Amino acid sequence: MSETRKHSLENSLRQLKCHFTWNLVEEEDSWDDFEYRVCNEKMVQNSIFKTTAYNMLAYIKHHRGQNEAALECLQQAEESVQQEHADQAEIRSLVTWGNYAWVYFHLGRLPEAQAYVDKVKQVCEKFSSPYRIESPELDSEEGWTRLKCGENKNSWAMVCFQKALEKKPNNPEFTCGLAIATYRLEDSPPSENSIDSLTQAVQLNPDNQYIKILLALKLQDMNKEGEGKRFVEEGLRNGPCAPDVLKHAAKFYRNMWDMDKAIDLLERALEDTPSNTQLHYDVGLCYRSKVLQIVMGDSKMYRGSEKFKYLLRQAISHLKKAHGRSKNLSWVNIYLANLHAIAGENEEADHYYQQEFSKELTPLAKQKLHIQYGSFLFHQMRSEDRAIHQYMEGVKINHESKEKEKMKSKLHKIAQYRCKENRMDSQTLELLEFLQHYNGQKQLPITCSENVMNSENLGPLASLSER
Repeated sequence: MSETRKHSLENSLRQLKCHFTWNLVEEEDSWDDFEYRVCNEKMVQNSIFKTTAYNMLAYIKHHRGQNEAALECLQQAEESVQQEHADQAEIRSLVTWGNYAWVYFHLGRLPEAQAYVDKVKQVCEKFSSPYRIESPELDSEEGWTRLKCGENKNSWAMVCFQKALEKKPNNPEFTCGLAIATYRLEDSPPSENSIDSLTQAVQLNPDNQYIKILLALKLQDMNKEGEGKRFVEEGLRNGPCAPDVLKHAAKFYRNMWDMDKAIDLLERALEDTPSNTQLHYDVGLCYRSKVLQIVMGDSKMYRGSEKFKYLLRQAISHLKKAHGRSKNLSWVNIYLANLHAIAGENEEADHYYQQEFSKELTPLAKQKLHIQYGSFLFHQMRSEDRAIHQYMEGVKINHESKEKEKMKSKLHKIAQYRCKENRMDSQTLELLEFLQHYNGQKQLPITCSENVMNSENLGPLASLSER
């Protein structure tokens, strides 16, 4: 193929509606995180919209340099179109053909790329357009694709489904997509609009388990937990459940503080997707909640039991699996540090605190970390001087917060205690001067209030209470 024809082919490719022209992945995303977030082969098998899932998987495989695997996924996408939408096969295949063309182009197999561009062109010319057409089905395909690409794509997904519904109101597929996008975009508390959207989607898609679970979660947010539980139970009864269905049902039971039921559902989901980062994170948090319930109850006999040790190891194990696959999970380093501290594994706890310090953090997140680590050093490591340093570093951060006030209060109590013990060393004097500066006081009271430092037996509880 001549350079002129190759340039013409590339211009045609850029006009296609497909994954390669939709700008789906942000530059800061890693393909590992993206693949775990979007799908894997097991989840594809359980997907209602297999064509969408196979196209997504093909796009990921291509960017991982696995082009032969990408072509196999596209073949499966073509086959699923015939199974799901035989009456709309041409229109529904346009995205898949566009993806084929791009993969072949990147492989240098230009005649095959041109052949798929020509297939797209033959369909589009029926609608007086060379390479792209306005179609509610294509809008829906783009919408479903963007729903799988993370939070920053939900607004765009909503626009896609709204466009599709303008052409075909009350279409079950489009209504379902809009309801999911609305659910994800809405902050708590939920509005009647989101409830109405999800209710309509359930009515038009009575066999859709996922939509029922989302409606249940919104009803739970509106203090209608009984009504919501009915939809969860209906959703779980309707045959085999996809991992996303089980994950959201687990969230419903976790909100009810039924951790055993939540863990059961999450572990069922992990049977299908054993490498899923978010599922390991969620089940780890459920085990963590059971651990904290025992620790905060301060039942020393129970804390020494085999059952408690099992819960603690399960929490650590699942959170470590999640942490190993994604370094961006919120608070996972802190959770692991706390759990290792409870287990008396101070070296491991310190390791995870240092990992959190190595991240780019907001001023508030830094203050939260300083107070957590300071409390760990004070109560668990019995290192008062290092704890003082952490609290002082947190107070120095130019951000007003309750954490900042707590650290000033802790420093004040330490100063009172040290003065009472007549420890007027250089560090105590430095601490008094520091507090005077940050409190804006000319003179700091140094009388010791009763039991201000009576915390020798708190251990890891002290740092846990900061979260």
